[in-house]
Amino acid sequence: MIYLGADHAGFGLKEEIKKYLKEQRKEVEDLGVFELNADDDYPDFIAPVAKKVAENLEQNKGIVLGGSGQGEAIVANKVKGIRAAVYYGGPLEIVELSRQHNNANILSLGARFLTADQAKEAALAFLETAFDGGRHKRRIEKIDP
Repeated sequence: MIYLGADHAGFGLKEEIKKYLKEQRKEVEDLGVFELNADDDYPDFIAPVAKKVAENLEQNKGIVLGGSGQGEAIVANKVKGIRAAVYYGGPLEIVELSRQHNNANILSLGARFLTADQAKEAALAFLETAFDGGRHKRRIEKIDP
């Protein structure tokens, strides 16, 4: 399952990514925000995504969105087992490496810095890139208690 969450800054882009992922036949569950509200607080929508991903770390993934993606990653990374990586532009290799080497299970997107096409490409790269394991597994085990 792919869980989505965003605050007001990421709401519009989340809606586009949700539609795109469904077109790609991905199983998606949107945990909010469900309407544009400039007074919402991103932890209210990001923490539930992280908790859902943590319920099945082998199968679940998450994509969260906010203005920069930084605060969203901070919230997500507070949940045991979560490794959220931030992307707000640049080479897609960054997203791929977050999966290959760090086994990131949440992608945090900076909505104010990405076009819809860039966000869709990043989401697909994240979801379709596998963890390499090997020496990287040993390193991840040192991070995860």
